[in-house]
Amino acid sequence: MDVLIIEDEFRAAERLRELIIEVDDTIRVIGMLDSVEQAVKWFGEHDSPHLIFSDIQLADGLCFDIYNNDTIQVDSPIIFCTAYDEYLVNAFETNAVSYLLKPITKEQIEKALEKYQLLKQAFNKTNQHELIGALLSGFQEVQKYKSSLIVNQGEKIIPLRTMDITFIQYDNHSVIINTVTNQKYHYAATLDLLEAQLNPKQFFRANRQFIINRNAIVNAERYFNRKLVVKLSQPTSEKIIISKVKSSYFLEWIEH
Repeated sequence: MDVLIIEDEFRAAERLRELIIEVDDTIRVIGMLDSVEQAVKWFGEHDSPHLIFSDIQLADGLCFDIYNNDTIQVDSPIIFCTAYDEYLVNAFETNAVSYLLKPITKEQIEKALEKYQLLKQAFNKTNQHELIGALLSGFQEVQKYKSSLIVNQGEKIIPLRTMDITFIQYDNHSVIINTVTNQKYHYAATLDLLEAQLNPKQFFRANRQFIINRNAIVNAERYFNRKLVVKLSQPTSEKIIISKVKSSYFLEWIEH
């Protein structure tokens, strides 16, 4: 299978090439392009590859200027690799197979290639628009929720991936985000607002003080009056107690 990489950072392109070959050493990376101009020229002179791994923000513009260019035709499925989630809808108006958020991991590439293999039979000129519509529909729910939050640490502004959050706690009139690396960040928002911004399949509002990440849950124990106490992979300053009313819903959420 021939793969083309479009990425304006040389080290990121090299690392992506290495990871792709680690996942499948039969893949042939036929080129690594770093700009819209270079890519438009390349597609004007070559047939489309089997698959494209494409960054979105390139040195001279957005990659959509390639795929929506009237002078060339790009028929290849595309796996987008980017540090931003704001272009999700734009991506799925092209031949998108998957949308990976940086830093890219081997596991992400494995899943994306598996998805490509499942879908490649459907990528043809007669039903391409129907497929893209189905993909976009499946990702609209994800697009509603944040994949990262901006937090402050002194003078630094840090993009924090929501997947790296273990729990969020309201304590002493402050909202504190706790991460898998035991970092703590004060966040200028209410728990109610954060609850609305986080994917409910991944995060659960345990009570007035805590929002917890599914991946951080170690176990739950029965407590007084049919309540539950949840234990996380990190210690908390107080017990995370789920009320009798919410306990059955919590158990159902854990199961599914």
